[in-house]
Amino acid sequence: MRFDTTYAGLPAEVVGVVEAAEAGGYDGLTIAELQHDPFVTATLACAQESQLRIGTSVAIAFARSPMTVAQTAWDLQRLSGGRFALGLGSQIEPHITRRFSMPWSKPAARMREYIAAVNAIWDAWQDGTRLNFRGDFYTHTLMTPMFNPGPLRVSRPRILLAAVGPLMITVAAEAADGLIVHPFTTLGYLTDVLEPLVVDKLGERDRSDFELIGQVMVASGRDQSQIAASVAAVKAQLAFYGSTPAYRPVLEHHGLGELGDELNRLSKRGEWTAMGERIDDATFALFAVRGTPQECGADLVRRFGATYDRLSLTLMGASDAELAAGVVGAARASG
Repeated sequence: MRFDTTYAGLPAEVVGVVEAAEAGGYDGLTIAELQHDPFVTATLACAQESQLRIGTSVAIAFARSPMTVAQTAWDLQRLSGGRFALGLGSQIEPHITRRFSMPWSKPAARMREYIAAVNAIWDAWQDGTRLNFRGDFYTHTLMTPMFNPGPLRVSRPRILLAAVGPLMITVAAEAADGLIVHPFTTLGYLTDVLEPLVVDKLGERDRSDFELIGQVMVASGRDQSQIAASVAAVKAQLAFYGSTPAYRPVLEHHGLGELGDELNRLSKRGEWTAMGERIDDATFALFAVRGTPQECGADLVRRFGATYDRLSLTLMGASDAELAAGVVGAARASG
């Protein structure tokens, strides 16, 4: 199992983050799309001399044309010497229509076509095939020499898809190179629901060619006060996720559907502190790990080492680079 760390801060500061991640024993750095464009940050990260895989986790696909994403990912793969991975996500309808002012319909079908369009564009650049992609949502039929960046001397970027529901998970297994599993996922839901669905939908594809990438929140610290602060931060984040109806199936899998309803009601009233208090220790333990770096590292491998190919760690609350490196080091020692 390989280990990644996620960054969502200022693009200009990513150079130091790359250096710290490599020194901390990580295998990759993923860039989230929150306050900043992930491709800008990824460009600066890919330009550094490093062995880290740099990826977006995730870039919002439906906010962008397949052509612009194909071109950006192509350039980043060339710039990095083959170390870039294109992580895509759909987001939810209000963000696509009201924040990005872009169309929304049939997200799973649209995402399947989106990935096919990107691959068709890459075929034209890499193999010289005529661009003639015609779908229900996207059409790409023009590629003149002036706008063709030419073939790569390295492999194409891997396309990784973030998914929660069965329809989008199916798209990932059938059309993408990997699945980015949402952090609001328990080991039980992973092994009982998600992984069997992936294996079934891979068809004739070999499981070893498909990446299953986990995201796990970690509450760690050097003493009990730091660990407690981290636990509180994780509980607040879990409460936010749990208030979203799209993630309710995970709670229902553990008989916690009523908790999801309560969190949703509290979120509509803006009672964020009360939401975090509704996450008890037993619920916390379903989703996250806690303890010293040594305890957290060992627990991550014990729980997820047999399932995930890569694991992206998010240390919350009282954490720093040295603490994170301790978790990764302990995980490697346990594995």
